[in-house]
Amino acid sequence: MDHFQASLELPTLELMVEAFNTARANLGYEITFYLPGTVKIDKVRGRYPAISITGDRCSLLCEHCKAKLLLPMWKADTPAELKDTLIAVYEKGVLGALLTGGSDKEGRLPWEGFLSAIEDVSSQTDLYLTAHTGFLNKSQAYGLRQAGIRQGLLDLMGSDEVAQRVYHLRSLLPVLNALKGICEAGLELVPHILAGLEYGRLKSEYQALSILKDYNPKSLVFVTLTPFKGTGMEGVNPPDPLEVAKLIATARLMFPGLPISLGCERKRGRYAEMLEYLALLSGIDRMAIWSEGAISLAQGLGLRPRFQLTCCSLDPKEELCTSLTQSFDHPTHHLG
Repeated sequence: MDHFQASLELPTLELMVEAFNTARANLGYEITFYLPGTVKIDKVRGRYPAISITGDRCSLLCEHCKAKLLLPMWKADTPAELKDTLIAVYEKGVLGALLTGGSDKEGRLPWEGFLSAIEDVSSQTDLYLTAHTGFLNKSQAYGLRQAGIRQGLLDLMGSDEVAQRVYHLRSLLPVLNALKGICEAGLELVPHILAGLEYGRLKSEYQALSILKDYNPKSLVFVTLTPFKGTGMEGVNPPDPLEVAKLIATARLMFPGLPISLGCERKRGRYAEMLEYLALLSGIDRMAIWSEGAISLAQGLGLRPRFQLTCCSLDPKEELCTSLTQSFDHPTHHLG
């Protein structure tokens, strides 16, 4: 642990042990490792692409992203292109897709123009469609649900300061309204908490957990600040992995039976490996993208790894998973 600022002191260790045991008591000993559609591991690519409906364009330009997260995504910035893309990949065995894109200056995506295309795809295929919604209004939430979107993924921050300084929103109110709209529309709520939004420091993330107690999320995803070149946080160090682990352990104790994932976005290399190890010890039951060391530690902890070629927001399904003892080769199935 000397590589990081924090030290593993007894209270932290006790917190992590309690969180790990709580996860096992409520969720069992299986852990699911997820591979989404933009990443390859061992020559295997996920079957759940992220598709931007705005191309590389974003007007909100949050300080931690500046539209950099849109660059590796598939692009379908017209309704016809989106429909054609989804039907084409469905015929090739894709399981589903995450629809997302850049926001306007209010934090909203142009969903209205795409609802008919989404509805057509939903009626013609059994693709499992989810949306990283942006800070949508109630009408958009209902529109997405009626069109066939199953889940609403939403960035959740814990303070007006972060909403204003980092996301360039007027306040936290659009975020809270989006939370409420997703739930009222009947979309499954999958909040994403990005650790380190306050320029590498953890602060309002705990308040975000408190906000979440008023809702009924389907699952919870933790990601960490990645200092992308060309953003306002290019020179910022991501938060100490041990501090992130303490946040995850706290979430596990607050939500004992909730699926909790270490999501895709984190700085790779040594940092990612240590974060993966500590997250496993802190009670996660899902992880998107993994290192060989994470698999070894999971097994050493008595966990039973399985793999699924989708986003980590989706529940594991037996017909889509394989055990570690089988070859990492997945048959083609579609999510119902």
